[in-house]
Amino acid sequence: MDVQKAHRPVVVGVDGSKAAERAVRWAALEARRRHVPVRVVQAVGWVPPLYRYTDRALGPDARVELVRAAQDDVAAAAEVAATAAPGVVVEQEVLDGFPVPRLLDETATAQLVVVGDRGRGGVAGLLLGSVAVTLAAQGACPVVVVRGIEPPEGPVVLGIDGSPVSEPALAAAFEAAAARAVPLVAVYAWRDLLFDPGITVHDWALVEQQARAELAERLAGWSGKYPDVPVRRVVVRDAPARALVEQSATAQLLVVGSHGRGEVEALLLGSVSHAVLHRSHCPVMIVRAGR
Repeated sequence: MDVQKAHRPVVVGVDGSKAAERAVRWAALEARRRHVPVRVVQAVGWVPPLYRYTDRALGPDARVELVRAAQDDVAAAAEVAATAAPGVVVEQEVLDGFPVPRLLDETATAQLVVVGDRGRGGVAGLLLGSVAVTLAAQGACPVVVVRGIEPPEGPVVLGIDGSPVSEPALAAAFEAAAARAVPLVAVYAWRDLLFDPGITVHDWALVEQQARAELAERLAGWSGKYPDVPVRRVVVRDAPARALVEQSATAQLLVVGSHGRGEVEALLLGSVSHAVLHRSHCPVMIVRAGR
């Protein structure tokens, strides 16, 4: 980890929901592993007349009320962080603006930005659709969506396709496994290669052999850098998203890149990372290519 990054906090966005509370606990523990502060933030946007959970316009004092409510949410979340990870420095701030642009600003000075998998009110997918996907696709640091369960002895699972854009995700996965002192499971699912019109398969065993060789080549340098991290290689003839979701059932963290083979410029995530965000059984870390 470079010196500049080593001093950056783990940022967690909150909104007073139960999902945000789980995200705060995860972020606090991660900050303790990294020996950095955890920064708890909530953004308050304002477009008068503002409608919120009601069919009437809020009055002129509503702005003050919203800020006060956000301050209460952030203070409560900071207490949760301090309890979850005693000794960790806890910072807190209510940000002026809407969640997506303000959290994108936070990615410029954070090691990680952490969010829950749903927003206030428990609407499944709401936060993912409006905040997490945009952060993961456009942010300047990795983004973690906290969902599912986290077996304490579970491995870190990495989705890899052998392309150069996997390198940032490789770095993040090895770092996470080393910090937790758990094995790394590197998953290479190669069924999607068969949809390339330029490939005609005559020997399935040869394709699998080539996939294993490519995976070994990608892992070699990182295994040398992290010799204490046991690595298990999983090469399967399956769709990547399905293979990764299956592996996430026993993992404590799933790490994927935001684009894979055949990357095209896009505002949103690739299909694999988008799918695991919604279906993973454990927290998901998205590491955007080019970071």
